[in-house]
Amino acid sequence: MVVTGGSSGIGLAAAVALARAGDEVVLLGRDPGRLQHAVDAVREAGGRTPAAYRADFAVLDEVREAGAKLVADHERIAVLVNNAGQLAPARRLTADGLDPTMQVNHLAGFLLTHLLFERLLAGATTTAPARIITTSSAAEAWGTLDVARPGRRQVSRWLAYGASKQANVLFTVEAARRWTQYGVVPTCFFPGLIRSRFGRRSPMFSLAKLAPGLFRSAEQGAETLLWLADADEALVPGGYFAWKRPFGATGRSTNADRARRLWQSSLTAVGLEASTTAP
Repeated sequence: MVVTGGSSGIGLAAAVALARAGDEVVLLGRDPGRLQHAVDAVREAGGRTPAAYRADFAVLDEVREAGAKLVADHERIAVLVNNAGQLAPARRLTADGLDPTMQVNHLAGFLLTHLLFERLLAGATTTAPARIITTSSAAEAWGTLDVARPGRRQVSRWLAYGASKQANVLFTVEAARRWTQYGVVPTCFFPGLIRSRFGRRSPMFSLAKLAPGLFRSAEQGAETLLWLADADEALVPGGYFAWKRPFGATGRSTNADRARRLWQSSLTAVGLEASTTAP
């Protein structure tokens, strides 16, 4: 099981739980120190050292490099967890000329999923399809996503975050339409508000964390992710979940036409050609 954003928060909590259950875990993270800490925690939980790859999702060349290494090192992938995310300042674009929050939260994962698609196909069996699980958010409701230009600069970090979470659901909808027939089932989920490093530079988010009972632990947030990775009843192509139950998204995030248009523009944004990508 490949977990992006696996060096902290929900990703690390899920990786530890998966390793404790006997699954082979592969970690992706940006910070070398946190990634090493995650390797140690997963080894302690599961008794074996996980493979780990450093990649900054704000740099698409690093995503491509990590994808190539994963393809070279692993013949099959049963579960891909697209969990890497951030709430970045909207003042500057990435080195790839894209909004940083949209790139990290959607476009980099979109690219990585395409790079690993053949390994996901190999991980699917007649009785157990491969799974793609994407961490989304109820913030999709306020997103201002231009599906024709997903990487355009947003006017605020919160609008960018909402747009990226819309993109996560739309990606899941279109991936399900394209890939379920091949034995690869995409789903996404909202983990709730999580007490972690996420949003630490946002005064509003930091203040909200002081409210008792409003935020959940990373372990609690990972519960639905773990359920989606294993439960038969979670195999709902294009499904959006929270607390291990179906969760409602806005019509903008589930519209099939918007999903198709976003897919095509995302291919362009990350430098993929439709004729050479996964179906």
